[in-house]
Amino acid sequence: MIHNNFTIREIKAKDNSKIAATIRKVLIEFGVPKVGTAYADKILDTLYENYNTQNAVYFVVEKDGAIYGGAGIKQLENYNGNVCELQKMYFLPEARGIGLGEKLIHVCLQKAKEFGFKQCYLETLPYMESARKLYKKVGFKDLKERMGDTGHYSCNLWMLKDL
Repeated sequence: MIHNNFTIREIKAKDNSKIAATIRKVLIEFGVPKVGTAYADKILDTLYENYNTQNAVYFVVEKDGAIYGGAGIKQLENYNGNVCELQKMYFLPEARGIGLGEKLIHVCLQKAKEFGFKQCYLETLPYMESARKLYKKVGFKDLKERMGDTGHYSCNLWMLKDL
């Protein structure tokens, strides 16, 4: 799928180091803690392998061979219920503000529905204002407490959307 000259496609093994570097760069840009967030995730360098499983998918945003962002859907960790999590959604500045985020969320949520999930959960931080605004625009609602246990204890805002 192409949007504003960017291609949204499923991750390939060769994308692992590029998307990991992209995610870390964005997290550093926003001053996100390196512990208790996606920055410290053990799977960050092996996203292809970790999403290459049943009812999970990760998409990258690519242009001219470079990776500008991505997002994935996977069962919410340590939670008994038919709830997925929108995970590791980050974009470099060049890919922001042009509708890619909304497009990618819709692609992810469509896959979540195809997988049979009934709700989609996410975790974020207070200063990720643009992201939170986008999440609300597509129907995510604020929660008073976290669901499951993702290990992202530094993320202190939680949202949920019925699918």
